[in-house]
Amino acid sequence: MATHENLEIWKLSIDFVTKIYSYTKDFPSEEKFGLVSQMRRAAVSIPSNIAEGAARKSDKEFLQFLYVSLGSLAEIDTQLIISNNLGYVDSSVLRNDLVTIKTKLLNYISYIKKLQKK
Repeated sequence: MATHENLEIWKLSIDFVTKIYSYTKDFPSEEKFGLVSQMRRAAVSIPSNIAEGAARKSDKEFLQFLYVSLGSLAEIDTQLIISNNLGYVDSSVLRNDLVTIKTKLLNYISYIKKLQKK
């Protein structure tokens, strides 16, 4: 099994965290403990769970952590829609990045599942 640092989805999700932090820095101060905190924690959760899963002994455990990352992506997607609706940020670029990461993550999950069947 590859280390997390060699995984493209981990690298893309690290870049995504950086973008989330950048995009949320100009949110209204009243959102510091609301959307900003939620979005940043969910974003950090993506590469963190990929890394933790990659460190586990089995593919079954790894898959569990990849699914948690997938859940965090869904959470951020919702938060980006809300942020966009409130006029805080144009979320189209971030949502495109999110779709790319989600697609690659789902493909990686499928790949690991196929390996398990062999």
